[in-house]
Amino acid sequence: MAKAKKLKIIPLGGLDEIGKNLTAIEYGNEIIMVDCGMAFPDDDMPGVDMVINDITYLEKNWSKIKGIFLTHGHEDHIGGLPYFLKSINVPVYGTRLTIGLVEHKLKEHNLLSSAKLVRVKYGNVIKAGQCFSVEFIRTNHSVADSAALAIKTPVGTVIHMGDFKIDTTPIVGDMIDLARLGELGNEGVLALMSDSTNVERQGYTMSERTVGERFERIFKGCNKRIIVATFASNVHRVQQIIDAAAKNGRKVAVSGRSMENIVEISILLGYMKVPEGVLINIDNIKKYRPNQVVIITTGSQGEPMSALTRMAFSDHRQVEVTKDDLIIISATPIPGNEKSVSSVINELFKIGCEVVYSALTDVHVSGHACQEELKLILALTKPKFFIPVHGEHRHLVLHKELAARVGIPEKNSFVLENGQVLELDAKTAHLAGTVPAGKILVDGLGVGDVGNIVLRDRKHLSEDGLIIVVATISRDGKEMISPPDVISRGFVYVREAETLIDAVRSVAAESIEMCLGRRNMDWSMLKTSMRAAVARYIYEQTKRSPMILPIIEEI
Repeated sequence: MAKAKKLKIIPLGGLDEIGKNLTAIEYGNEIIMVDCGMAFPDDDMPGVDMVINDITYLEKNWSKIKGIFLTHGHEDHIGGLPYFLKSINVPVYGTRLTIGLVEHKLKEHNLLSSAKLVRVKYGNVIKAGQCFSVEFIRTNHSVADSAALAIKTPVGTVIHMGDFKIDTTPIVGDMIDLARLGELGNEGVLALMSDSTNVERQGYTMSERTVGERFERIFKGCNKRIIVATFASNVHRVQQIIDAAAKNGRKVAVSGRSMENIVEISILLGYMKVPEGVLINIDNIKKYRPNQVVIITTGSQGEPMSALTRMAFSDHRQVEVTKDDLIIISATPIPGNEKSVSSVINELFKIGCEVVYSALTDVHVSGHACQEELKLILALTKPKFFIPVHGEHRHLVLHKELAARVGIPEKNSFVLENGQVLELDAKTAHLAGTVPAGKILVDGLGVGDVGNIVLRDRKHLSEDGLIIVVATISRDGKEMISPPDVISRGFVYVREAETLIDAVRSVAAESIEMCLGRRNMDWSMLKTSMRAAVARYIYEQTKRSPMILPIIEEI
């Protein structure tokens, strides 16, 4: 008797981290993917632009992949697509705004003409291969057109919630389709994969509409120029800022490349309505009095090159911030960004600006569900098995505990790690090994050429600096033509440490002389000896360990 096939759920990113979301779902010889995101680099990744997923397993099984299904248009869910599609070009399915944002991203990478992008509507069911059909279900989130996915498989239905909240008064469109989720629950749900970001927060997430009401109160009667920093992708937030500005007779200018792009796309696709004459070019703001202008900008996370950060440090080409400005930071710091955000806020306070941020007043609400909403989804879908996703490890564990409180047996909940394989049939689920899953670093045009060794060297250079020792040796290797030259970068300022540098020259010269007298001497031995001698001397004198780079020239 042939062995029954199992459904495999393989998260390749998004677990034990915020970002890099990608899940492969496999049955027999077919695979579908949910999302393909990126993450921003940590502080211990100097010079790295972004982090994407290790797709070794998918490259090995590329012929099985039937499509990529996107839950929404945030970078941590679509940012890795250009890099993936360069290797494996498969159909990409998403709602209208999501595909619009993907199109813009692929255009920047010159991939748009070859990409297979398919726009879907809520309620559409996409057949993917022989084993899968995927239904798009309306959800609410901080970007429009977000969706949950109901994935029908030969062993049962898997629901992937994407990022979501339950907003009964959304800015655009209808609230999350709880009725459809309930219907699926009654039909039977094999497994639920649900967003864990806000599992630590009790109660319900506030409606996005409450932020708009707060903006209107702040804007009314304000005689200062208003600058609002928020996430570029939060189309509803930007719309409410524009509405409040228009209601109070102000013009709106947009600053920051991502903000400009998303506003343009959203207006073009009809997701943002801007009254005629309200939107002006950032270059024209000086034509209006301060109390006639609102600037919407990027930089709510303190990103070094963002528009708000450049304004705070007086480095913005069009906007010079003064004590007569009101700055609103309409976001909360993503974990890890707290220090950068505090730095920007402090600089704005030094200038004398009035700064309003979420610690002071309600100018931000989350796009992620809190505990009561998470419990409601669990209660509606009634899954046999539960897999918390989208969160750091503590979030996943707490979500598992929350599921237990609404009746999901602990043995039926699985806190997975990236790369772990969960095998399911209609009645059972168990862990079944691992596949490669990790971080690929993107630096400029280089993808994957910065690894642990390069990062280690970069951190070493950033912490201790570099000493270059250049020695000139005769071609026959018998004598030193001239004393070694010593170059310091990031270690000491040479002109203020001449005594130390002279001593390093002497130590290097002694090391070279010792080697030149040896039989079977080669350049490798000479470099190793120089490096060891110089490193030992510098540590004795300074208790520092700079990188030592010996260079040998032949004459």
